[in-house]
Amino acid sequence: MAFRATILGAAFASVARAAQPSAAKPVAAPMRDLQWGQLNFLHTTDTHGWHGGHLQESQYSADWGDYISFAEHLRKRADDDGSDLLLVDTGDRVEGNGLYDASDPKGKYYYDIYREQDIDIICTGNHELYQASTADEEHRRTVPNFKYNYIASNLDYVDADTNTRIPMAQRYRKFQTKNQKINVVAFGFLFNFKGNANNTVVQPVEDTIKEDWFQEAIREKADLFVVIGHVGVRMEEFKIIFDAIRKRNWFTPVAFFGGHVHVRDATTYDSKSFAMASGRYFETIGFMSINGITKKSTDVSTQAVSFNRRYIDNNLLGLYHHTGLNETTFPTERGRNVSKRITQARKELDLDYTYGCAPQDYWMSRAPYPGDDSIFSWLEKEVLPDVVTSKDRNEVPRLAIMNTGAIRFDIFKGGFTHDSTYIVSPFLSGLNYVPDVPYQVARKVILLLNKGGPILEASGLDSRFLTIPEQWSIHEDIIYEAPDVTPSRLDGSGGSQKPLGGGSVEEKPNLVGGYTTKDDVGKDGDDAEHSPINFYTVPNCIQSEVGFPAEGEPETVDVVFMDFIQEWVLLALQFSGGDYSTKDVKTYANGTFTELMAGWIKKNWAGNCKK
Repeated sequence: MAFRATILGAAFASVARAAQPSAAKPVAAPMRDLQWGQLNFLHTTDTHGWHGGHLQESQYSADWGDYISFAEHLRKRADDDGSDLLLVDTGDRVEGNGLYDASDPKGKYYYDIYREQDIDIICTGNHELYQASTADEEHRRTVPNFKYNYIASNLDYVDADTNTRIPMAQRYRKFQTKNQKINVVAFGFLFNFKGNANNTVVQPVEDTIKEDWFQEAIREKADLFVVIGHVGVRMEEFKIIFDAIRKRNWFTPVAFFGGHVHVRDATTYDSKSFAMASGRYFETIGFMSINGITKKSTDVSTQAVSFNRRYIDNNLLGLYHHTGLNETTFPTERGRNVSKRITQARKELDLDYTYGCAPQDYWMSRAPYPGDDSIFSWLEKEVLPDVVTSKDRNEVPRLAIMNTGAIRFDIFKGGFTHDSTYIVSPFLSGLNYVPDVPYQVARKVILLLNKGGPILEASGLDSRFLTIPEQWSIHEDIIYEAPDVTPSRLDGSGGSQKPLGGGSVEEKPNLVGGYTTKDDVGKDGDDAEHSPINFYTVPNCIQSEVGFPAEGEPETVDVVFMDFIQEWVLLALQFSGGDYSTKDVKTYANGTFTELMAGWIKKNWAGNCKK
């Protein structure tokens, strides 16, 4: 699809700023328009606390208040032309940014900020369930905040006071759209997650679809089924749900909104269904439009239904473009107030306090591992050998094992802040160990963790949880002939907005590295044109040898590991010839790995960053 040739007004483009004072200036890019339809959706997923936007990445630097303004303008457009707009969120709203993680208790500011968006259909992700306290707050705050818009089709909550198991929220929702009175039946699922805290119960999807309430729901007179879920669009759970709906409704359109795997993606299950996933970390606002929805009173077997999708960069210039507004006319009162609340929360949490200065960029997947630019090589060579210490065991050689999924984002050259700590490593995981393991047994563990997937999974452990979420769907390196040469955190285009498409190369703004999505629909899904970024796969786990003799091999070692991966490590030890269980596991160091990493940075990267 050709890019639309248009010029955004230079008067505002040259001074447009993301709402947060410390955010990078948004950048211009060639744009594709939204394909507005009869029924339209905005979709967020896996925002993980990034509701203040990406302060170091210019193309994703708008905040939650800007999204509220954007949605209000599009709702007005729908009201004006008689179409409809629905907002959807598919979970994992927590863990991954200081705005959520730095407060005590966690989420002190987040819940009230997030609730200001009018979301029509919302469900739970797995990160709302890892900690019992997080699940409690989800049930106590987020569910009431969104009332009947919150759906929990296969998730129960266990009340601590009564020990009663109840649905986290309603199982499904039936409603009519505002303007066209389209009859919608909506579900909200979570994939078959087994790592949840004991105050929640996740029912397998294949069991849920057999229940009476689900069978009754798919017999409702729906003009459209909407299935939202914290599920990858290519995962088996969505296919099971789709097949169950199709057995009773051969021709009714079905729209799926997924998440969990942190990618932009879209696919179809048949000619009258469509599924999209909208990235991660509030980099992306997904847009879907549907045309051809007819009322059940007509012959739906002959209706021609069409779906379109667009992956919107969370960039103020793009949001201006899609609304036809500018810096003056775009912010709504509600949106502006939420942006101010985010600014105040960040100030109270001291998120901009600088611990030190990163000497270079360290990448999760944009640079090969092992390599000097890999964040995992940095951890393996510099951080783990320094922080995996114990006053009682410091003379004992040790293997320090860390899963790559414990790291959630890149480190950019320059200031490393209080916020950066939680962006890179937001979890509460500490260090455990098994003492005095024969080295010939211990040395095999890392190989099994990285290459022994079928062996471990035969025992009921899913090795995909060890590594970064993107590798649930990306299984091999993606290398472009001409990798991007413009940093993804570019400060701006250096002047007024350039023509978007249609002009000569010299007239176009420099492209910033970013998404160049290819899905089952094609290559035209991204709303903004970027230069491509390479993706390098990483292992499930990395390992450092600490305190080893200068020559030869130790007879025994301590096997030190992140407590999150304890089940996998113990199983790998057993397969390697060791006889170990939970009774052999001890705490190696006090504090979380996040705290240990932050301490290393304060010590080793101290000093003011040069501007």
